[in-house]
Amino acid sequence: MTTPATAPTHTHAHALRDNLTMLRRNILHARRYPSLTLNILLTPVILLLLFVYLFGDVMSAGITGGTADRSAYVAYIVPGILLTTIGGTALGTAVSVSMDMTEGIMARFRTMPISRASVLIGHVLGSVLQTLLALAALLLIGVAIGFRPNATPLEWLAATGLLALVSLALIWFAVGIGLAAPNPEGASNLGTPLMMLPMLSSAFVPVGSMPVWFRWFAEYQPFSPAIETLRGLLMGTPIGTTNAVLTLAWCVGLSVLGYVWSKALFVREPRH
Repeated sequence: MTTPATAPTHTHAHALRDNLTMLRRNILHARRYPSLTLNILLTPVILLLLFVYLFGDVMSAGITGGTADRSAYVAYIVPGILLTTIGGTALGTAVSVSMDMTEGIMARFRTMPISRASVLIGHVLGSVLQTLLALAALLLIGVAIGFRPNATPLEWLAATGLLALVSLALIWFAVGIGLAAPNPEGASNLGTPLMMLPMLSSAFVPVGSMPVWFRWFAEYQPFSPAIETLRGLLMGTPIGTTNAVLTLAWCVGLSVLGYVWSKALFVREPRH
C-alpha cells in the first residue's frame, strides 16, 4: 500500500520566510532602478515648492480670511502634500506590478514552491517602506521651508500609524490595478485617480472654498478625511469624529477590497 502523494504545504515559518524573501527582492529592485522612486518623490517636492513660493501668498488669503500669510499656507499644505505623495507611490506600485506581469516574472513565481501570497505581500511591504521613507524626506523638506508641527509624541505616533495605514490601503488597491492592467502604460492610466483625487480634496484649499455642488464629493472622498485627521494630529486643528471614522472606514475598506481583488487576479490563469 502506497501513501498518496500530497501537494506541498507551507508552514507559517515558510510563509514568513517567503514574505521576507519577496520583500528583500522588491527593496533590491527599487535600489537598482531608482528612477521611478526619484520621480515619485520629486513630483510632490516640486508641487510643495511651487504652491508655497509661487502661489503661497494668494492661496493663503483663502485660509486666513484675506490676509496673505505664506507661513500659514505652509502649515496647511504640508499634510496635504504628504497624502499626495502616498497616492503617487501607490501609482508607482501599480506600474511596478504590471512590469513584473509583462516581463513574465509573475508567471515564473507561480511555478516555484513558494507561498503565492508572498509575491503580493512582498510588493506591498516594500512599497509601504518606500513610501514611509519618501514621507520622512518630504517632511524634512517641509520643516526646512517653515513647517512647524506642534504634535506630542503620542500624536506623532498616531500620525505615523495613519500614514502607514493609508499607504497600506492605497498600495493594496494599486497592486490590483497593476495585475488588471494589460501593460505598464495601462496601469499608469488606470491609476491616474490615485494622483488626481488629492488635487480634488482639501489638500491645497479648504473644501468650503470650493463650488457648493462639488463640496460633498471633496469632503467625503478618501483623501480629505485623512488629510484633515493628519492636520489635526500634527497641527492641533479640529479633527471631528466624522473625519476620523471616515478615514478608518476608507482604509479598512480599500485594504480588504484591494487584497481580495489582487488575490483573485493573481490566482487566475496568466494572460502573458
